[in-house]
Amino acid sequence: MKTTLVRIAGLMFSIGAALTAAAWQDAPEVRDAAPLVYVADVDSIIHPVSAEYMIGTMDFADRNRATLVVFTLRTPGGLVDSTRNIVSHMIVAKTPVAVFVAPAGARAASAGFLLTIAADISAMAPGTHIGAAHPVTGTGEKMDETTARKAAEDVAAYARTLASRRHRNATLAASAVMESRAFTEQEALDASPPLIDLVAGDIPELLKKLDGRTVSRFDGSTIALSTHGARLVPVTMSLRQRVLSAIAHPNVAYLLLSLGTLGLTIELWSPGAVLPGVAGGLCLLLAFFALQVLPVNFAGLLLILFGLLLFALEIKVTSYGLLTAGGLASLVFGSMILMDSPIPELRLSLRVVLPVVLGFAGIAVFLVRLGVASQQRPAVTGVAGMIGEVGRALTDIGPVSPGRVATHGEIWEATSEEPIAVGARVRVTRVDGLQVAVRKD
Repeated sequence: MKTTLVRIAGLMFSIGAALTAAAWQDAPEVRDAAPLVYVADVDSIIHPVSAEYMIGTMDFADRNRATLVVFTLRTPGGLVDSTRNIVSHMIVAKTPVAVFVAPAGARAASAGFLLTIAADISAMAPGTHIGAAHPVTGTGEKMDETTARKAAEDVAAYARTLASRRHRNATLAASAVMESRAFTEQEALDASPPLIDLVAGDIPELLKKLDGRTVSRFDGSTIALSTHGARLVPVTMSLRQRVLSAIAHPNVAYLLLSLGTLGLTIELWSPGAVLPGVAGGLCLLLAFFALQVLPVNFAGLLLILFGLLLFALEIKVTSYGLLTAGGLASLVFGSMILMDSPIPELRLSLRVVLPVVLGFAGIAVFLVRLGVASQQRPAVTGVAGMIGEVGRALTDIGPVSPGRVATHGEIWEATSEEPIAVGARVRVTRVDGLQVAVRKD
């Protein structure tokens, strides 16, 4: 019976599969005739996270055979390595790539300039500018003249190569690197040859101007764009990319570093609290990730860590505030030089630094006051804790006739330089072995 049922089920499955295949063969192919254009917004520093986002968008467009990828770019610059990774992917991408510096008032400086001239199509909105691509060190420290010249020449040669292959103005591209020149959209368009391809107010206007335009690819091949009635598909960062991109900001990294160190310090003060240690360790790990992609001056980082170490030592070492003063000075100077970059977006804001420094100063002063107050409090244990204790005379006490008193929860043999009657209230003035000296209270 079971074998029969299995055979029937197998036969029905075969018939169903055959009918489904026939239906797919007979059905007309349904495809969206409208050109497919992927649109991605890049409004951040160029670092590994934004590079991953842009490269992923280009791969996604290639898999779906899109007509065009448009990156709306607004950036103060970023890392050269990440920029080279993006450009290398632009060069080999099957889908043409357009970089659109927009909206009005935006800029694509430094690394953003290289991305603009490297794209298949470079466009700018009115009121935007590009350029100022002179390289700086990743640590924010000043380079010596020879090293600076080598770095600038290397990036300038890279810019000339990109501009030449894209039939753009290689001389102006090199001057943007060597002389830190910047160009408005009109200056870039009116140059001979131009630095950019066109000026458009928004993406719909850009697509309208690109419809029917022939684009030269990096390998020398050409492709005619058809963008009339294109279907725009926005591509956004994943949650992970948004979180990591937000973390890779100087102010956020500084806060994470400060909070992480504070959390671990609290855990050392109160072992077993668990939560401060876990939260502090997580903040420190995230801060170290951000510091990898930011122009960090390691001398500033060490000064900050040294200052926080001095705060922690203030709890264990009696320094009468000297460690706290040193910690504050170290924290302030470290914060001032932590991010040393010519790009304002890559520097620490005083509106973030001052509250953090003042907060740590307040915590340190509060802890110092607690320490001083604890040292000024009278002892409550041992011989010193007996001095000043109040008791009651259990017998008569005199200069030559010791008696007994009840004090500190115990019965002691007592002496006095004055007569004290039984039941009188007394106060301990001295402890001599197992005998106390008292006086009338």
